[in-house]
Amino acid sequence: MTQTQAAIDARYLEVLPQWLRSLGEDVAAVGGAIEALGPDDEATRALVAGVNYVFKSLDLIPDGIEDLGFLDDAFVIRVSCSFAVAARPELNEGVLAGLAADARAVHEFLGDDYARLEAYVKGARKGAARGRTVEEIVVHAPVRQGFLDDLRAWSAAYQVPRFTRDPKTLVKLKAFLSAKLS
Repeated sequence: MTQTQAAIDARYLEVLPQWLRSLGEDVAAVGGAIEALGPDDEATRALVAGVNYVFKSLDLIPDGIEDLGFLDDAFVIRVSCSFAVAARPELNEGVLAGLAADARAVHEFLGDDYARLEAYVKGARKGAARGRTVEEIVVHAPVRQGFLDDLRAWSAAYQVPRFTRDPKTLVKLKAFLSAKLS
């Protein structure tokens, strides 16, 4: 391993556990932003698609996989926030700005696979989780309210998973995502 690769690995071995620790709070903050935004908006759709992903039963990395299971959720939320901020630059403050900025770190980490992750996140707008599509959440107030209630409950119940600060964990994560995104 080169010195440069070792430095990059060391950075992500610190950053990724932080993202796992803040995931519940991040989901709650994005839910708050969705609540504050108007319902028929490109930024709202991006945010809803990102946090609706936490409810998918078949996501990129199953949540039960030790060390890795919730990192895909953290990545998807960051990419969706970058889409929302691009659609509405005035959102580029506070938690959303931080999450959107973190998407650059996801890009650096994934390299060439990042474009496929972006395409996957854009495609999540067409999917459904817990029987709710992004469009239904955005357009129908009662569905949106149920979704926001579920987000709050998920955030409150989220338990930070263990993360092994071992470069092999990063190799597994990249390999898993590369295989799933191809």
